[in-house]
Amino acid sequence: MSVTAYSEIPSREDFLGHPKGVYVCFFTEMWERFSFYGMKALLLLYLLQHHKFGDRIGLDILGAYGGLVYCIPVFGGILADRYLGMRKAVVFGGLLLCLGHLGMAIEGDTARTVNGAVERDTGALYVFYFSLALIIMGVGFLKPNISTIVGKLYAPDDARRDAGFSLFYAGINLGGLLASIVCGYLGQTFGWSWGFGAAGIGMLLGLGQFLWGQKYLHGHAEPPRPIARSTEWKIYLAAIAGLVPVAGLMWMVANNVMRLPGDISPALGLMIVVMLGVLAWFLWFLLRQCTPVQRGQMTALMAMIFMCLVFFTLYEQTYGSWVTFTDRLLTKDIVPSLVIREGTPWPWSSIALVLAPGAFMVSAWWSDRDPRSSSPRLFFAAACVAMIVFIGRDVLVLPQTASSLTYLPGPFILLLAPLFSMLWNWLEKRHANPSKPAKSAYGLMFGGLAFIPMAIAAQHAGATGQMASVWWLVLAYFVLEVGEMCISPVGLSAVTQLSVPRVTSLMMGTWFLATAFSETLAALFGKIAAIDVPDGATLDFASAGAKYAHLFWLMMWIGLGCGVAALLLAPLLRRMMHGVR
Repeated sequence: MSVTAYSEIPSREDFLGHPKGVYVCFFTEMWERFSFYGMKALLLLYLLQHHKFGDRIGLDILGAYGGLVYCIPVFGGILADRYLGMRKAVVFGGLLLCLGHLGMAIEGDTARTVNGAVERDTGALYVFYFSLALIIMGVGFLKPNISTIVGKLYAPDDARRDAGFSLFYAGINLGGLLASIVCGYLGQTFGWSWGFGAAGIGMLLGLGQFLWGQKYLHGHAEPPRPIARSTEWKIYLAAIAGLVPVAGLMWMVANNVMRLPGDISPALGLMIVVMLGVLAWFLWFLLRQCTPVQRGQMTALMAMIFMCLVFFTLYEQTYGSWVTFTDRLLTKDIVPSLVIREGTPWPWSSIALVLAPGAFMVSAWWSDRDPRSSSPRLFFAAACVAMIVFIGRDVLVLPQTASSLTYLPGPFILLLAPLFSMLWNWLEKRHANPSKPAKSAYGLMFGGLAFIPMAIAAQHAGATGQMASVWWLVLAYFVLEVGEMCISPVGLSAVTQLSVPRVTSLMMGTWFLATAFSETLAALFGKIAAIDVPDGATLDFASAGAKYAHLFWLMMWIGLGCGVAALLLAPLLRRMMHGVR
């Protein structure tokens, strides 16, 4: 397949204002995030309740897993840039993800306490560590490259680029929304293996979606040059061989083996080594391989990547301290009077999972045959309305759990994504669109403000000895998602615009490396509120509320302080971007 230049993608392939290839990436990422977040929504509670790890070890495993899953994309980006191309990297990563998520469905026996010691199912835990390794390696090959493809579907000066990334980012959050409702609910209602198994099936469907949509990518996912079959297989075999040490790292974290000074786990030590290597390469590339304009642009990009590191250190509390806080100190149901209390109702969102991407495939085929017809768009819109109805039903009538409530970012992103897309376009037409660094600074501030409702809820629960209202969590997620819409899609867009073209995938990997550190930092901060409740003991609300409130106020000041500093630096960073919007 020959690579089509940006300007040669035919306008008839636009669908609802964007290239159809963007929707292929949208739904592929939706499925991948469904599988990823479906597992992540359950992971900490699964470790605490099924395998009976304490808060500290549970957070260590969560942080090491989250860190490695975003660290490995550095290597996946390099291999795609130089050898495999993005299509092969995404397919290989998808296959590893399918195997990893299905392996997570093997839960084994529930741990039990015998004479004061916890006895765990060792065999099931070995499968668990290896499954995590498969997921980590799979994301490393898939994640940086699917984002890069989106940027390649727009001309460099296409004003729709930021709006396209906002749309793509909505796909990420749609997957997260459906993951929490389906996997989170199934895992805590029907059994852990149901939730993890659903995540694996989702990834399999996502891989099929990507392969189906290749014609809409116009060769932008193909290798930069032909690759020898032997070289290709060496890459695959090296990745498979790497599963053993990665699984070993997860075992070491879970068993508290070989801790480094400063409470640094082996997994975090590996990430520090990778980060130092990337920074050394970046300085060399900046000084020896860049023109003055490129040097300024790459420096501005690295500053925005650091802003995202701080933001996601705040954000990842949602899968750590926010989950345990919700489980212990918050009510769960949004509208209790509507909740079905009898039996175990099935989530209708499982239908929505297949309905939306299926409707797009039909609509894309239909509009290919008749580009001027409005019927494909109406058909797709009708399917989206039905999907919203199914999701709304589950939100209102299913008994919610701490893991299923991680769906809350999804509705806000789906609401805010089109609003922000229109807002940026509206401001652009009036020459008032904030620069990317300024948007990122606003995102940090909102990220800090999101912790105020959580801190108030923690103080209320501690003072009254009763669970605080879940609506504090709803408010916190809304403010957090306003911040995310300011910083994350804009940052992804900046990577594709400000990177020197030949290292775009590598810089996308660097973006995810920053996210890796945010995962481990979030886990370290989360330990401030670590609480271990012995079997049969009652939670001390006053002590727990005070611990959580202390953590949440600290997170607020970090977000606000870094946001103000970033806003002061924004004019300088904008000049360094040399006209890139």
